[in-house]
Amino acid sequence: QVQLVESGGGSVQAGGSLRLSCKLSGYLYRGRCMGWFRQAPGKEREGVAVFDSSRETKYGHSVDGRFTLSHDNAQNSLYLQMNSLKPEDSAVYYCAASRTVGYGGVCLRESNIDYWGQGTQVTVSS
Repeated sequence: QVQLVESGGGSVQAGGSLRLSCKLSGYLYRGRCMGWFRQAPGKEREGVAVFDSSRETKYGHSVDGRFTLSHDNAQNSLYLQMNSLKPEDSAVYYCAASRTVGYGGVCLRESNIDYWGQGTQVTVSS
């Protein structure tokens, strides 16, 4: 059984930083899409930062170089370092992984994701 468990969300003032963590268990695939999505109230879920099947990192258009995605193979964990946070970054952030191969921006599409974490809330106040 595949489980993705996020941690590290919380409340921070604009300009601050947060680091999200995701522990993947039972996920035995290699070279698949994996990363982070987010969903703000009243908006669709959007891709924030993902690794594609060639381990290239792809970021959503709203990140603007402020976020960094990383992966610890030994811990089978994903991390999202978020700096210079803005109120518009407030959302529920989801760890995500797929069974299928994908390259480039394909991995930022929700339709290509098969596994989701429960989500962690990030709130940025102005």
